[in-house]
Amino acid sequence: MRLRAEQLEAHLRGGLAPVYLIHGDEPLLAARAADLVRARARERGYDERRVFHAEPGFDWGALAEAAGALSLFGGRQLLDLRLPTGKPGEQGARALAAYAEAPPPDTLLLVTAPRLDRAAQRSAWYRALDAAGVVVQVWPVERARLPGWIRQEGARLGLRLDAEAARLLAERAEGNLLAAAQELEKIRLLHGEGAVDAAAVLEAVSDSARYGPQDLADAALAGEAARVARILAGLRAEGEAPALVLWVLAREARILAAMAAEGARAPEAAAAAHGVWERRRPLVAGALRRLGRAGARAALAQAARADRVVKGAERGEPWGELLELALLLARGRGALPAPRALTTGEA
Repeated sequence: MRLRAEQLEAHLRGGLAPVYLIHGDEPLLAARAADLVRARARERGYDERRVFHAEPGFDWGALAEAAGALSLFGGRQLLDLRLPTGKPGEQGARALAAYAEAPPPDTLLLVTAPRLDRAAQRSAWYRALDAAGVVVQVWPVERARLPGWIRQEGARLGLRLDAEAARLLAERAEGNLLAAAQELEKIRLLHGEGAVDAAAVLEAVSDSARYGPQDLADAALAGEAARVARILAGLRAEGEAPALVLWVLAREARILAAMAAEGARAPEAAAAAHGVWERRRPLVAGALRRLGRAGARAALAQAARADRVVKGAERGEPWGELLELALLLARGRGALPAPRALTTGEA
């Protein structure tokens, strides 16, 4: 029987099969699926667990020997077989097929492996395990569904992420669920349980860096072009994600463009109306006075271009586009050309 990972928990509430094969290329979800099987096995009296790592040179006779042995505690046993390459070899294939033909009583076999290709899924050992028990193939979370997954994962930790916070964290994680889960744990440690907005996410993910994307935005709003170039080079050297840097700069460009379109005569009050933190309102107001409507619109247009380049929808060098955007915020239309080191990748 074949199940999706999200179906496994409901299946386990109804009982245990003698064999489980879990494979996929999303390590976090695969590990959680295996943990569900182990936890259910403990609840059902499988008190003894034997772990086998089927690496090259593994003695497959040890698996058969364990399957035929009585539990040391007179109860049930779980045989936890790790198949790190996904290829058991000829001897392993025979051993797994033989096991599946007649699973021993009071013994549960759990096999975990990376994603198995089509050839492996057509093999005799795979089909034998499938016929004897349950196969769970773990699929990655699609990019469009990642913010929703992050909000669900946050809820499991007692965090209520708003939509913008989830989108920001999804861009930061770049599809890596383990990285996203670790960032959520970090947010919980820093802020405790409860509501989480984009500002909290930004603070947490930038906490360990010498420079953070918010430092870059503040330097740009303050008109400090030379410092903008230094901070951006530092972010690039530290391996910061271009998408995160863009998110911060684009947010400032959107706020400035909206305030300019409204013709705000009291910039600090307008900044407050747009949700700008109190300590940053003078920066935003100063930038608006310096840029004017034309400069703010130019920055917004550059943010849109940078977004296309970062996402691969348009040709260009992401860090060069980010520098141009930051300098537009700092200097308006008078921005200097991007330094060669950042546009050619020499930094």
